[in-house]
Amino acid sequence: MDQIRIDNLCVFAHHGVFDFETRQGQNFYVNAVLYTDLHKAGTSDNLQDSTNYGEVCEFINEFMTTNTYQLIETAAEQMAKAILLQFPLVEGITLEIKKPSAPINLPFESVSVRIERSWHDGYLSFGSNMGEREKYIREGLKKLEEHDSCKLLECSKLLWTKPYGGVEQDDFLNGACRIKTLLTPQELLSLLHEIEQEAGRERKIHWGPRTLDLDILFYDDRILESQDLTIPHPDMGNRLFVLEPMNEIAPFKHHPVTGLTIRQMLEKLKHRQDRKLAGDK
Repeated sequence: MDQIRIDNLCVFAHHGVFDFETRQGQNFYVNAVLYTDLHKAGTSDNLQDSTNYGEVCEFINEFMTTNTYQLIETAAEQMAKAILLQFPLVEGITLEIKKPSAPINLPFESVSVRIERSWHDGYLSFGSNMGEREKYIREGLKKLEEHDSCKLLECSKLLWTKPYGGVEQDDFLNGACRIKTLLTPQELLSLLHEIEQEAGRERKIHWGPRTLDLDILFYDDRILESQDLTIPHPDMGNRLFVLEPMNEIAPFKHHPVTGLTIRQMLEKLKHRQDRKLAGDK
């Protein structure tokens, strides 16, 4: 991706573990690489089609001087997030904060921290089969959209589907959505669980009824397997109630493990179910 680079921006600020650092202040130097698409600006010659690096420099200076942190690690983390939220054309950032006056009793030039942060592309499935199903879903998506590190980009229509997993229960209302998020996969999972709990979700019966169900289907093209989270979702290829709404919003999204598109996965599942029905007859 294209880059806008800011090198050694000098900012006088009050960050540090020791009292004299926050009291007296010192110079910090900030390096930033903004990852963005510059093609439109390059062809239009219009500043509105790019990110104004002068405004970014002013933003960095204001952020560094109006906030106080003990650790430059925290300053970098919070500033990277603030820049990504403030400048919509910036998809990612490499940010370095250098501290040449760090309290070290040895000869040195500078100490620094350097981090890389970016927006991530995610797909979620959602469903409900208890009470006011549509209300639970709408309120859950609203809470997701209101989180400062998430953007709701697109939603499928709501579909009525039969229960999955062999548990006797009412029909579901299901759908899928695409989001952009600054959260890590684990942070996103924790947020989804919080939203579910606020909707009164109880995890008593596996594949049982629920007021609100929110699952991560894809997170970029990340392949992840941990004790409480597997990405891509391991059972989506067997679930019409996932593939049908996903086919509406992202038919050509590729599964990073199988290489199949959502549309191909849906056709494969329908063909398998048709063969099973024919065999039963």
